[in-house]
Amino acid sequence: MPTSAHEGLIHIMVIAASSDNTMTQSEWRRVEGLVGRMPVFEGFDPSRLTDVANACVEKVNGAPGLDGAINDALAAIPVKLQDTAYALAVELTALDLHLSQEELRFLEMLRDRIEVDRLTTAAIETAARARYRRMPG
Repeated sequence: MPTSAHEGLIHIMVIAASSDNTMTQSEWRRVEGLVGRMPVFEGFDPSRLTDVANACVEKVNGAPGLDGAINDALAAIPVKLQDTAYALAVELTALDLHLSQEELRFLEMLRDRIEVDRLTTAAIETAARARYRRMPG
């Protein structure tokens, strides 16, 4: 299990970014950027980011598997930050403007396990779509 809420949030981001079986450079840069600028990560040493991400990948690929990794990450995240965890997951999956079936399934799995109401998760999803929308044409 991640030992801190910071690590749990990072695990959720890594799982979200790799839910389509690959993590792109763009997704990794987004993880680094979010950890570097979001107030929720104050106090986290960014030099540990790669180690925390690697620990998450090992967990997903190991005995606990995806379900265990998600459960462990959420166990480390206080209930009051579960909406933040969901927002971070949506941020990573929406980055390429296309949600694969695997990414949609991961978000569904996460929604089913967090203590956040459907209206809030829908608002988070709508806000992400609005942020990444491009001009038509």
